[in-house]
Amino acid sequence: MEVTKIFTFDSAHNLTEYKGKCERLHGHTYKLEVTVRGTPDKEGMVIDFGDLKQLVTEKVIKKLDHHYLNEVLGFNTTCENMITWMWDVLSPHLDTKRYRLKSITLWETPTSFARISRE
Repeated sequence: MEVTKIFTFDSAHNLTEYKGKCERLHGHTYKLEVTVRGTPDKEGMVIDFGDLKQLVTEKVIKKLDHHYLNEVLGFNTTCENMITWMWDVLSPHLDTKRYRLKSITLWETPTSFARISRE
């Protein structure tokens, strides 16, 4: 079974110490889709949506600020770079005996997105 949680976030709300330095993220609204594939437990759940929401919020969305992306990670904040970073951050937490991270899709605009998936 596959389950998908969709997150929408405005990166401008997550910028700290902005001061005009991070134009690539400022003002963008992203849609993030995280899909997990696994075997349902006896209650029929693969993963609790609340747990998935908390994990993605803490490990990814709250870290999308100028200092972390540009000074700590030191990469150009393109959609492709961001999604690769997201996969690296989330996969250790979402690869268990019962379920695995299947795909991440990051929509930068309604018609532009990057996707990483595992077969």
